[in-house]
Amino acid sequence: MTINENNILKKRAAKVSLFAGIIIFITKLSAFLVTDSTAIFSDAAESIINIVAASVALYSIIISAKPADKDHPYGHGKVEYFSAGFEGFLIALAGLVIIYSAIEKIISGTGPSQLGLGIILLGASSIANLFLSLYIKKIGKKTNSLALVADAKHVLADVYTSFGIIVGLVIVLITDIPILDPIIAILVALNIFITGYKLVRESVGGLMNEVDVETLKLMSDKIISIRKPEWIDIHELRFWKSANNTFVDFHLVLPFYFTIKEAHRSDELVLAEMNKIIPGTQVKIHLDYCDFNLCKFCEFAECIKRDNPLQVKADWNQNRLIGTGIRKINGLQEP
Repeated sequence: MTINENNILKKRAAKVSLFAGIIIFITKLSAFLVTDSTAIFSDAAESIINIVAASVALYSIIISAKPADKDHPYGHGKVEYFSAGFEGFLIALAGLVIIYSAIEKIISGTGPSQLGLGIILLGASSIANLFLSLYIKKIGKKTNSLALVADAKHVLADVYTSFGIIVGLVIVLITDIPILDPIIAILVALNIFITGYKLVRESVGGLMNEVDVETLKLMSDKIISIRKPEWIDIHELRFWKSANNTFVDFHLVLPFYFTIKEAHRSDELVLAEMNKIIPGTQVKIHLDYCDFNLCKFCEFAECIKRDNPLQVKADWNQNRLIGTGIRKINGLQEP
């Protein structure tokens, strides 16, 4: 899938989310007007936040799709982390609003009415929200969009809210105990608040270039699988993500007599293989040259300048790739 196709999919999903959010809010608002239920009112209030969040997600996707320029040489993809963080904040805020409304209802002692129709309307909106969240999540993962994944989590949190409220309203309808309505709303709100906190935490991690363990393993396994004998050492493997792009850099030690053309082949190989597992990867390799102190660690049997035989055959693993390098580990000076 090309970058342009990726952006088209993301924009389409964000627009669907916004349009569906408006329809679902109208449905929930109707349920509240019919029942005067605090729990349903809280759910409708969260749907307003869904609309705002979907708007922010759409805006961030449009901005992140802009190509790199002189002011943003790495592109505009980081804006999606701000969007995800903002959505997480709104989710947490919705949880607090629900708790406040529920406590107010407990104090006033008033109860809902016409719950049957309200439950039907809320159930219909919940089913719609469930399918919407699954669709957005699918596109978000396919396009590697944190903004869409965050939006999907937000919508799914709304599904949990509605389901909890429906259960509460059914219990109220059966038992005729009105206070259960706000109590169940509070329990659901706590789960929503936790979801929002986790999303904010994830967005902060992205802005701080926190290591994605799964991506690191993918990269390490790929490099080890394609490793060439002339790759004497790879170290200080680093990467960070920005929307559709993943920026990778590391140090590669090659025989000192290699030409620039020969060294460039390794660069091209790594770039091609990385894009097979993570489309949109950009690779920058810092090329280092060996010296005779590294001969005892070198597995390049065809070396024409070897001074000492291979003595230490080290395992190539993730820790070696992200580490400081064979020279520093063994107390050797840079050439």
